[in-house]
Amino acid sequence: MGIAEDALVFTDPRAYADEPRFHAACRRLRAEAPVVRVDAPNYDPFYAVTRHEDVMEVECHPERWINAPRPALGPRRGDAVDPADVPVRTLVQMDGPDHLMYRHVSADWFKPRNISRLADRAAELSKRSVDHMAALGGRCDFFAEVAMNYPLAMILSLLGLPEDDFPRMLKLTQELFGNADPDMAREGADNAFLETMMDFFAYFQGVVDDRQANPVDDLASRIANAEVDGAPIGLMETIGYYVIIATAGHDTTSAAIAGGMHALLQHPEQLARLQADPGLVPTAVDEMIRWVSPVKQFMRTATEDTVLHDVPIAAGEAVLLSFPSANRDDAVFTDPDTFDVGRTPNRHLGFGFGAHYCLGTHLAKLEMKALYNELIPRLVSIESDGDAEYVRTLFVGGPKRVPVRYELV
Repeated sequence: MGIAEDALVFTDPRAYADEPRFHAACRRLRAEAPVVRVDAPNYDPFYAVTRHEDVMEVECHPERWINAPRPALGPRRGDAVDPADVPVRTLVQMDGPDHLMYRHVSADWFKPRNISRLADRAAELSKRSVDHMAALGGRCDFFAEVAMNYPLAMILSLLGLPEDDFPRMLKLTQELFGNADPDMAREGADNAFLETMMDFFAYFQGVVDDRQANPVDDLASRIANAEVDGAPIGLMETIGYYVIIATAGHDTTSAAIAGGMHALLQHPEQLARLQADPGLVPTAVDEMIRWVSPVKQFMRTATEDTVLHDVPIAAGEAVLLSFPSANRDDAVFTDPDTFDVGRTPNRHLGFGFGAHYCLGTHLAKLEMKALYNELIPRLVSIESDGDAEYVRTLFVGGPKRVPVRYELV
């Protein structure tokens, strides 16, 4: 397999569902062509950036590398959509002053001291999840029964949305990020992405109206009544805020939880180590995030002629930042293809870096630690009960099935 063929993994949703294939390709690219031009049918050309150092170089200079016009990779048809045709505007589409101003709307809610107030809720939902697992009689799909539901309940609790609406939100988030996977994509839709976004719009329009008329102490009210640059936040930006929190805050964490369990099943010595010393849960959580890297890529566009790892890149050309590849870089991580629940330091880029560092970092870690703090002491045994399967995706993903057989106390 040549370098040009290796580089096509970034445009093939099936590659992210075949981790050995994906990581083998990235390993060769890091060694031989760490910044490689990708010319794929139906995609505008871009350069794939695979080393940790080079991803950091881009992330640390947002003035030189901007999100517009395509913050994430998609086929040319998707890339060419006029922004006016997209019904909402989210943080990941913003650059410069706009990004900073809109980020400040919710930044305080995601600071560690505020997130720590959710510890009791996380513990409650974690216990509910593990109790449900225990009630299933020793066999379940860990993704569908545990990892998929728990983070959604947490993030929608933060927004202040009723539990009756959780199934609807779950369906929409899966359709949004799983649109390249036949098991998750919306059936019979010629423009599934746009239809899913319009459904989000319809739902959150009602939330905006309610919270503006009857504000309460929740994040949905904070966003609906926010001011940006001295004026009320726009409707499209408000709904975009809700969409990115409800989707990114759910799917990334559920992928890390399920992928983390799959890693423990594949490395039983690490599971035994964690059971013998539950104090390792915090480092294990970071290792799960590094290992899974739920956000597969973001795109950046050069604002000026520049050079990245000796490769000239002209103003207006785009790069893809490969977080799964950067998180397996042996220049940064000792034995990067070894899953190590005690890994420290762990300089993973699972939450990005710099100006676009994930707002939900502390919430995601709180959720994962709470769940595994509940689960690990109650595990008598656990093993695979069939093959795990991963989502076909270009953007966000992890396992879609993790069948397990277990005994709990």
